[in-house]
Amino acid sequence: MVKKHLLRVTGMKICVAGLGLIGGSMCMALRRAGYSPEGWNRSPSSRLFALENGIISAAAEKFTEYDVVFVALPPRAAVNFINANSFKDGAIVADICGVKEYIEREVYSGPRNFFYVGTHPMAGKEVSGIENACADLFDSASMVITCCRHTDPAALGTVKRLTKDMGFKRIVECSASVHDKKIAYTSQLAHVVSNAYIKDGRSSGCLGFTGGSFQDMTRIAGVDENVWAELYLLNSANLCAGISALVGHLEEIERAVEAGDEAALRDVLAAGRECFERSRAYAPEGDVTVTQLK
Repeated sequence: MVKKHLLRVTGMKICVAGLGLIGGSMCMALRRAGYSPEGWNRSPSSRLFALENGIISAAAEKFTEYDVVFVALPPRAAVNFINANSFKDGAIVADICGVKEYIEREVYSGPRNFFYVGTHPMAGKEVSGIENACADLFDSASMVITCCRHTDPAALGTVKRLTKDMGFKRIVECSASVHDKKIAYTSQLAHVVSNAYIKDGRSSGCLGFTGGSFQDMTRIAGVDENVWAELYLLNSANLCAGISALVGHLEEIERAVEAGDEAALRDVLAAGRECFERSRAYAPEGDVTVTQLK
């Protein structure tokens, strides 16, 4: 069985364009599964590191040679890459960006000779760069795959198979619109809160006073502003709605504390606890499909 599987997968030519933390980890996970991914990167240093450390089997040159191209670049760079290059007729081009409506809109703005599938690996680290890539980054992670009326079923099936082979724990299928609304809340808003929380000047004197709550709140404050500013602006309506709601809830707590109204404060805190408890009994919405892979 293993030999047949390896023969099957090694016949598929795969390229990962963008050899950072996520792109490099995808290459390593694919190699672990028996594939021989090739790679491309805007800067030669990451490409050289990938070659010298066996992360990719070769440097990519002509993208018309590949059956599948994963575009592991920031959103605008991903669109520029897709528009600037030619791909094999019937190939699959899949981006890994943290916003999906923008990418989908740009990809389908004109005729294409390839099949597009939107993906978003829900994994990462506080550090970036291919030197921090690892083969097991996705082993407990979800892969979000976005679909629309243009999505080719066979291409979707191939991406789902590759997702499983890379070791992901689950696949979440939804529309680009649903993805962007969810990510604005679960990822982007959390980064905004961490960034705002750390900026009051008091964190440097907290040695010995911190526990898990402080570490969780500040862990993601140090991410790359160039990456996250672009993501925020490309999902601004969803993110701003989340920020407005959060400010309203903070003001509600502030009013109760300032007034010394313990009963009101208990009610506000109880409402938050009840929301948290309800959130633990998760049930997928009607337009979200979750497939457990492990």
